[in-house]
Amino acid sequence: MSFSLRRISRNLHHLSKRWIQPVLPTEQLRQSASLYARYVGDWCRYSSLPGAEVLRFLDSYPCLFDRIPTTPFDAHYFYQDVWAFKAIQASGASRHVDVGARAILVGMLTAVTKVTFVDIRPLAVSLENFDSRPGSILTLPFDDSSVSSLSCLHVAEHIGLGRYGDALDPLGTEKATRELGRVLAPTGDLYFSVPVGKPRVCYNAHRIHSPFQILDYFPELELVEFSGVDDNARFRQDTDLNDLADASYACGLFHFTKKL
Repeated sequence: MSFSLRRISRNLHHLSKRWIQPVLPTEQLRQSASLYARYVGDWCRYSSLPGAEVLRFLDSYPCLFDRIPTTPFDAHYFYQDVWAFKAIQASGASRHVDVGARAILVGMLTAVTKVTFVDIRPLAVSLENFDSRPGSILTLPFDDSSVSSLSCLHVAEHIGLGRYGDALDPLGTEKATRELGRVLAPTGDLYFSVPVGKPRVCYNAHRIHSPFQILDYFPELELVEFSGVDDNARFRQDTDLNDLADASYACGLFHFTKKL
């Protein structure tokens, strides 16, 4: 097969996964027959063991895809959350505002500081040191220069694409960054992440920005640290912007502060 045919084949496979997998998980369906056979075999063997409980079909709960050699994880979110938690804890911030991060991260942060969480989808939990406020990243419910510790992780790349019911807007990410910069207090800390690499829009999932675009979006802020997760799922601490500029789908982790 020629190089061009191989590339076409890869692209078709890539597109079929994105267009078909959400409604018809073909990869899982292909495995299902053998996995159900294994499940039934395990059921029979377990039932024959001394002291085995009575197994009822009504109570059956097939978990077919968990017998794997390593623990699965999303490299972007795993390293991003660890990076942000460590930095916020080390800062000693008495209060922290997060915009749209994962529930597990803001929950863990309540162990080290008081957290205000802002999202168009409020987090309805009862937890000490936690306050959830409904709000949009485009109109944050805070005064100018009033938030000294702020995070927005893997959120801004979605704004304006309609994925979460937001209005369509090609400038969504840029407007979101402008609003984050507005509320950040002088000498305050902003922990920010988006997919980085060769700029493009993967509609309607997310945008991918050049790391240098992100600096342009925050002209009034100073970059303290740039880290990231590269295309090979490796965490790159204190790396150079150029190291991820040509990536396909890396995660850029930006620690900014606002100049006095």
